[in-house]
Amino acid sequence: MSVRLFLLTLSILSGLLSCYGFRICAFNVKSFGDSKSADAKIMNSVSKIVSRCDICLLQEVRDQKNKAIPRLLAAVNRKSTAKLINQYQYPDTQKGDVDAFSREPFVVRFQAPKTVAKEFVLIPQHTTPSNATKEIDELYDVFVDIKERWKIENVMFLGDFNAACGYVAKKNRKNIRLFSDPSFIWLIQDNVDTTVKQSTDCAYDRIVVHGEQFLRTIEPLSAQPFNFPKEFRLTETEALEVSDHYPIEVVFKTQKSRSFAGSSKALCVLPTAFVLNILLLLQVIV
Repeated sequence: MSVRLFLLTLSILSGLLSCYGFRICAFNVKSFGDSKSADAKIMNSVSKIVSRCDICLLQEVRDQKNKAIPRLLAAVNRKSTAKLINQYQYPDTQKGDVDAFSREPFVVRFQAPKTVAKEFVLIPQHTTPSNATKEIDELYDVFVDIKERWKIENVMFLGDFNAACGYVAKKNRKNIRLFSDPSFIWLIQDNVDTTVKQSTDCAYDRIVVHGEQFLRTIEPLSAQPFNFPKEFRLTETEALEVSDHYPIEVVFKTQKSRSFAGSSKALCVLPTAFVLNILLLLQVIV
């Protein structure tokens, strides 16, 4: 086997969404780099997707030339009200199970004063398909570590888990603690398609939260994929140039939104966003 090094960018984009609720998104944007960001049509779609979110996790960003993220910044940059207060690279060096993750989780902690939750932790993860079952299970150890380290219960896992269509067999779920422990709630269900291709129907991308108390700070039934091809009137071919995944999203309740508890929709002013770049040097065994 050979080992190749990839400099990847985990980009967390955050901006104020001037509408009902506070939206958190995760988007596997499929090899987002120099050439893709130079395409005006693709960038228009990506920036519109990002602009819907208060915090957006981008996955598969490969920006070695440091051009893609500045271009996205130019399209959506503005001040945010969400504050990053902690960040932590999980070491993945536990005794007897070293290097369980192909991409070690980079954990971030936010304060968002206008949300009912106030403060929360996001644990992004993009699993390797062939090792998805083990990596999803190992996220439990990351949770235990973060809970002890930061003394916080409001934890959300999100990203491309490859948690469907043969990569995570239902018979193996009893061995995955994020499934077997009832304190973890899977907001994106198995019957939800998070893929762009009409020929596939797979819930690869997931959002999982810890605890009923945290769950109560989230708008009911707000976790879903965003069908950007339909929304932007793109053909399947055009959409696949953007990504083969739909973004997934969930909406937090805000102090203001409590007064609109009977409403499922509100008029929104599309926000702009800022980007926090976290450069990770990853070893990928191929």
